[in-house]
Amino acid sequence: MKKTLARWLDSDVGYSFRTSPMAMVAAFIALVCVVCSVFAGWVAPHNPFDLATLELGDARLPPAWSEHGTAKYLLGTDDQGRDILSALIYGARISLVVGLASVLLSVVVGVALGLLAGFRGGWIDAVLMRLCDVMLSFPAILVALLIAGVGRALFPNAHESLAFGVLILSISLTGWVQYARTVRGSTLVERNKEYVQAARVTGVSSLRIMRKHVLPNVLGPVMVLATIQVATAIITEATLSFLGVGAPPTSPSLGTLIRIGNDYLFSGEWWITVFPGAMLVLIALSVNLLGDWLRDALNPRLR
Repeated sequence: MKKTLARWLDSDVGYSFRTSPMAMVAAFIALVCVVCSVFAGWVAPHNPFDLATLELGDARLPPAWSEHGTAKYLLGTDDQGRDILSALIYGARISLVVGLASVLLSVVVGVALGLLAGFRGGWIDAVLMRLCDVMLSFPAILVALLIAGVGRALFPNAHESLAFGVLILSISLTGWVQYARTVRGSTLVERNKEYVQAARVTGVSSLRIMRKHVLPNVLGPVMVLATIQVATAIITEATLSFLGVGAPPTSPSLGTLIRIGNDYLFSGEWWITVFPGAMLVLIALSVNLLGDWLRDALNPRLR
C-alpha cells in the first residue's frame, strides 16, 4: 500500500496534486466529509433519528454561540429537537451514497454502450446515438422527478432500500448519456490506431480488443466527467428530496433538512436551513474543484 502511494505521488498526476494547494484543500474537505459520513455512528455526538433520545423541549434551539444556545447542541436543533450537527453528518452520508451509486451506475451503462457504439458502428451506433439525442431532449431533473414520483406512487409503502433504489435509478436514467457520447467519440479515434489493427490481425476477438485495449485508453475523460458528475448527482438528489420525492422522511438527506428548515427561515430559526445548505455547497464545491484539477492533470497539453 505504501509503495503504491509513493509510486503515485512520484507520477505526473501525483506531482500535479502535490503542487496544487487548491486540489489538496478540496481533497481534504472531501475526505473529511466522506470519513464523517461513513463513521457517522461514532463521529456524530447524537443519533438524530433515535426517537427515544429526542426531547421536544429542546426544539429550535439556536447555535451554541448564540444567547440562548447550549454547548450540547453546537449548531442548534431543528423543530423536533434533533441536533443539527448530527443530522448533517447522517444526512451527508445519504447524499453521498446516492450520488456515488448513481454515478457508478451511469458510468457502467454509459461506458458499455459508448464503447459498443464507437467500436461496432453501423446501425448499432445510429440507434444508440438517437437514443442519446432523445434523452438529452428532456431536462435531467424533470426525468428524475418523474421517475421518482412514479416510483413512490407505485410503491407507497416500500422499504427504504427500494425507495433509495428508485432514487438512484431516476438520477442515472439521464446521467449515462454523457458517458456514452464521450466514450463513443474516443473509441472512434482509438479503433483505427495501429495497436487495434495489430490485435485484429493476430485474431483477437472484438470483445477482448474493446475490454483490454480500447477501454483503458478512453477512461481518462470518463474519470474527469465522473468526478464532476458526483457533485451534480448530489445536488440532483438534494433537489428531489427538497421537493419531497427523494430520500424517505425516516432517513432525511441534506435536501430534506433544507426543506424542513425552509419553513422556519423567516421566523428567526435560520440555522435549521442555512447549515444543511452550507454543507451541501461545501461537498459540491470540493468535488467540483477536484474534477477541475483532475481535468488539468490528465491533459498533457497543460503539463
